[in-house]
Amino acid sequence: MTMLFHTPLSPAQQKAEGIDPPQPLAMADQVRFSELDVLNHVNNAVYMEWFERLRIRYVQDWGLSGYDRAEDPRIVIRSGEIHYRQEMRMDETYVVTCGCIGFRNTSFTLRQQVWSGGSLRAGFDCVVV
Repeated sequence: MTMLFHTPLSPAQQKAEGIDPPQPLAMADQVRFSELDVLNHVNNAVYMEWFERLRIRYVQDWGLSGYDRAEDPRIVIRSGEIHYRQEMRMDETYVVTCGCIGFRNTSFTLRQQVWSGGSLRAGFDCVVV
């Protein structure tokens, strides 16, 4: 199967990449040279950029904020915890996923993951307000 970059992946496409169960939003990309550190693997801060990019799309898709008008809600992370599981290197294709795992009165919790080669490489759970 040809991987579609920067395009939401269907449940079947996610399963083909080893992501089971499929998540509400998943998008693929490829590691760039600029994302590497001096040890030639993806810098830890880059994972947060990947998560943010997909989280913004998720919030827009669900109509929570468009981030384009002054009156749009400002949705921010209150807290988060990241777990790095396995390094990633140049030109690896990866999939970032995002899904809501909990609701409260004034916040919700998102679970985001990075998958590559059928294995979970990093996970990020965050409380958003």
